[in-house]
Amino acid sequence: MTLPSEFLDRLRQLVGAANVLSADGDTERYRHEERGLMTSICDAVARPGTADDVAAVVRVCAEAHVPIVAMGGNTGLVGGGVANGGVILSTERLNRVIEVDALNHTMTIEAGCILADLQKTAEDHDCFFPLSLGAEGSCRIGGNISTNAGGVGVLRYGNTRDLILGLEVVLPDGRIWSKLNGLRKDNTGYDLKHLFIGAEGTLGIVTKAVVKLFPRPRAKVTLMAALPTLDYVLILFDRIRAACGDRLAAFEMVPELGIELVTRHIPDTRDPFAERHPWYVLMELTSPRPGDDLRAEVENAMGEAFEAGIVVDAVFADSETQGRALWKLREEIPAAQTREGGSIKHDVSVPVSKTTEFVRLAMEAVCAEMPGLRPCPFGHIGDGNIHFNLTQPPGMDKAAFIARWADFNRIVHDLTKRYSGSISAEHGIGLVKRDELEHYTSPLDIELMRRVKRALDPNNIMNPGKIFTA
Repeated sequence: MTLPSEFLDRLRQLVGAANVLSADGDTERYRHEERGLMTSICDAVARPGTADDVAAVVRVCAEAHVPIVAMGGNTGLVGGGVANGGVILSTERLNRVIEVDALNHTMTIEAGCILADLQKTAEDHDCFFPLSLGAEGSCRIGGNISTNAGGVGVLRYGNTRDLILGLEVVLPDGRIWSKLNGLRKDNTGYDLKHLFIGAEGTLGIVTKAVVKLFPRPRAKVTLMAALPTLDYVLILFDRIRAACGDRLAAFEMVPELGIELVTRHIPDTRDPFAERHPWYVLMELTSPRPGDDLRAEVENAMGEAFEAGIVVDAVFADSETQGRALWKLREEIPAAQTREGGSIKHDVSVPVSKTTEFVRLAMEAVCAEMPGLRPCPFGHIGDGNIHFNLTQPPGMDKAAFIARWADFNRIVHDLTKRYSGSISAEHGIGLVKRDELEHYTSPLDIELMRRVKRALDPNNIMNPGKIFTA
C-alpha cells in the first residue's frame, strides 16, 4: 500500500517532521532484517518519543486501517520485524530509565532501552539484570519482551517472561494499558501482561516495563572444559549442578566445528587448548557473596570428572578479559558460520535429559540426507535449548544449500516433536516459522491464539501475518 500525503502529514504533526521517514534512503536501515533473508516494504517509519506519542500514532493508523510493525533493535532472527507496507514504528527514542528501586530490586524502563545499557545501569546501583544474549549491545528491551528472549542466563534466572513484573502497552485501538507495579505477588484476576510477552507485537506495542533485579555477583568463575564424547556433556552438567547448585549460572555446549569456524573467521579469537577435542562445555558460576571460593568448589567436581574420564582438559579464566575471550568463542559461532557459507538454522528445545540423545540422532539424520554436511549444534544445554545449525558442505553452492532449508526443517523438527520439544525455543515465530507452527501445533492451540488476536486486534493492524495468518 502507498500512504497518502495527508496521512503522513498527520504523523508529522504528532511526532515531528524529523521523526517521520519516508524516503528510501532514510528508511533503508529499518527495512533489512538481521539475516538478510527478507526486506520490508515500508511506506514510513515513525519514531515517537513518548508512550502518548505511540498511542497517537496507533490511533491514526487504526482509523485508517494502516498496519504497524513495532521495531526495537532490529536484531530478530525469524522475520518478526519485517513489514509488508504500512508503518514501521521504531521505539529507539523511548530510551529512558525511569526508576531504579534497589531495595525492591526493580527497574522501571522504556521499551527502547538497549539491553547492555540496562545491565550497566543495574550494576551502577549495585544490582544485576541477568538477561544476556549475543545481540545485547544493540537489541532493545521491548523486543526482548515481545519475543520472550532467552539467552545464557535462563538456567538460573529464567526467560524474559520470568523477569517482568509490570508492563505498559499501547493497544491496537490506541488506548494505553498500564500496570507498572513492582509486585512479586498479585492475584487480582488474569495476569494480562503475559498476553503481550512473547506475542511479537501482534497484540500491542510495549512502551514501558518493570523488570526484576538481583544481587550483583561478587564472585565469578568462568571455565571451558574439553570432552571426548557427546554423551559426557550431560553427565558433566549433572555432576556440576549437583556439586554447585544454583551457583551454576550458565552451561553452554560447543562442538569442535564451532571452535574451528570461530578461530578461522573471527578476529582476536584463539583456541585455548593445545589440541582440538570433539566437544566443549563453557560454564559460569556466580555468587553474591564475595567470600565464596567458587573455583575450589568447581575444581573439586572437575577433578572427579577428570578421574572418571568425562573431562580431558579444562581452562579457567583468570581475569575478566580471559572470561570474555572464552565467551566470544561461544557467542561468535553464528557469525562465523555465516562467513563460512550457507547456514541453515534451527532453534529447538527438548527436555534437558534428552539433549545429547537428540543431538546425536539429529546429526545422524541430517548427514544421511546430505553427505558432507557439517552440523554445528551448540547452545544452552543447561535449559534444553539447542541451536541446531547446519553449515553447507565445502564447495557446495550456497543458494542450492539454502534451498534445502524446508527439507532439513522436517527432519529436525519431526525429531524435536518426538521428544515433546519446541520448534522455537527463544527466537519466536515471525514469518520464518509461521508454517512450521501450523504444521506442528494443535488446531485448538491455533484457534485459541486467533481468538485472542481477533479480540484485541479485530482489524489486524498489529504486525499482521506474523506467528499465524489471521
